[in-house]
Amino acid sequence: MTDAQPHVFGPLDFQLVLLRRMADHQPELVDDARRELGVSIAEMREANRRWQAMTRSPRSRGAAARYRSVLGEPETVAPRKVGDLECEARLWPVPLWPTLRFEVLAGPDGTVWNEWLVRAPGEPGPALQTAADLRPWSCTVDEAARAFPPARPMEGSAPTRWQLELTVPGGEKRVAEFSWGLLQRLLG
Repeated sequence: MTDAQPHVFGPLDFQLVLLRRMADHQPELVDDARRELGVSIAEMREANRRWQAMTRSPRSRGAAARYRSVLGEPETVAPRKVGDLECEARLWPVPLWPTLRFEVLAGPDGTVWNEWLVRAPGEPGPALQTAADLRPWSCTVDEAARAFPPARPMEGSAPTRWQLELTVPGGEKRVAEFSWGLLQRLLG
């Protein structure tokens, strides 16, 4: 008789965590993605439960170490300047979204400042010209902000959510809502 090996939380599980938060706004897209990954709703919920337990455990590693243990070594590590502050951008591939990367910005002491999906270096972003181009999962926070200035960051409705007030052609202000940095919906 052999002992069953414990399930190691890895990149597939992490993608399920991303999807779990997105399911609040885009359940059909999440169901399609979940099926593409070959997992059940119960498996997605279990991955999210395990992630939450890892992040809230009193013995939890810091966020930077947690991402490295779950996702492996970053594909890219590069210095980045945010205003006057210097940090390190760590990027990992996300197979579900091959043209995106999961980016973790870490300060000089290793503290994670931000974590979200961004366009992979060298990948062309979407053509965003009208509000109709802002479809779910079509763009990242940065891409929307550049396409529809002036853009004003706003507080999101939950952790890992961001809102951005955009100025669409004609001068109308609209609010775009993002989860893990990926557009979920355009409000108003």
